[in-house]
Amino acid sequence: MQTHKAKRVEIIIEAPMEGRLTDALTKAGVTGFTVLPVLGGSGRSGRWSREGQVGRAGMVAVICLIRPDRLDGLLDAAFAVVERHIGVVSVTDTDVLRAERF
Repeated sequence: MQTHKAKRVEIIIEAPMEGRLTDALTKAGVTGFTVLPVLGGSGRSGRWSREGQVGRAGMVAVICLIRPDRLDGLLDAAFAVVERHIGVVSVTDTDVLRAERF
């Protein structure tokens, strides 16, 4: 089976910022992403958990698979939102099937 090179971008951001981030990605031409809840973790400020939090508090992970030539536009859009809030952006190389979907 043939695979195609792509980039996997994972953006972890405060849940209330999800709409602002996904709107920015859409305006930048990103045609698909997945949003997952983040249940907890540990970082520079220590351990944290969603347990006991009310409403949309906590974090979400927004995952995008994109062609390498479209990466810069995605990162510019993501950074414009993340730079003023708690968040982490990571980029990894990946292979996908059905490259026409990206």
